[in-house]
Amino acid sequence: MASFGRLSHDWLLRFVELRVGDPRLISLIRRWLKAGVLEDGELHPNEEGTPQGGSISVLLSNLYLHYVLDLWFERVVKPRLQGEAHLVRYIDDFVLCFQNRQDALRVQDALCKRLARFNLQLEPTKTKLVAFGRFAQTNARSRGAQRPETIYFLGFTLYCTQNRKGNFRVGLRTEKSRFRRSLARLRELMRTQRHLPIPDQAGNLNRAIRGHYAYYGIAGNFRAVQRVYRTVERYWHRMLCSRSRKGHITWDVFHQIKARTPIMRPKLFLPYAKLQSIAVL
Repeated sequence: MASFGRLSHDWLLRFVELRVGDPRLISLIRRWLKAGVLEDGELHPNEEGTPQGGSISVLLSNLYLHYVLDLWFERVVKPRLQGEAHLVRYIDDFVLCFQNRQDALRVQDALCKRLARFNLQLEPTKTKLVAFGRFAQTNARSRGAQRPETIYFLGFTLYCTQNRKGNFRVGLRTEKSRFRRSLARLRELMRTQRHLPIPDQAGNLNRAIRGHYAYYGIAGNFRAVQRVYRTVERYWHRMLCSRSRKGHITWDVFHQIKARTPIMRPKLFLPYAKLQSIAVL
């Protein structure tokens, strides 16, 4: 897994021209890239990369990496490998999966040269080679380790586990730092709105929780999602009790409040049935 550096404007415009034939649109994108960044009232020129927070930045980054990484891996790298290989990428974060370790080592060296050609580089703190898959547990025990290493990708921790039939399965759970960050945001929301009417608090809180469930509500991660619900429940009770010096609310009264203005309970937006159908497709 890795992240990249700054994109080259020259190469980016070349890639755009492969898909766009209108010179006026090319000129607009060129000016967009060189518009600069306004920070503390000062305009800083932008000579490389896409504008941070720009509405077109994600689209241009995906287009750039499609030619630099995706097509190169499919058309140049995979035909030369001995085993099976796959690439999973989301914007500038990606995971390369190899059947053979030697293929992984060869591609790692070639990848650094490929990225350097286009003014990119791997992020050392996010790049590592991990033994993962059906035989990872056996190989880890042979090395004296209790369990295989894990992978952090898009806010999830990926680990090796088994299904009910004893077959290998990729497990997913919320990554610890993302989990703490989500709880901190929810606590801050409850703290800042504690003097609002209770129905308004519940509505705002449910909108925030629904977004968390929609992203992290994946099969195998229900326990982490449920922890968020339990933490929100306890902290909301605490905030309601702090509305005044004599405002202590018993748990019986709090449950009555929840019955009138309920908090959205944990929900898996991508259960096992949907995961299996996606795997079949």
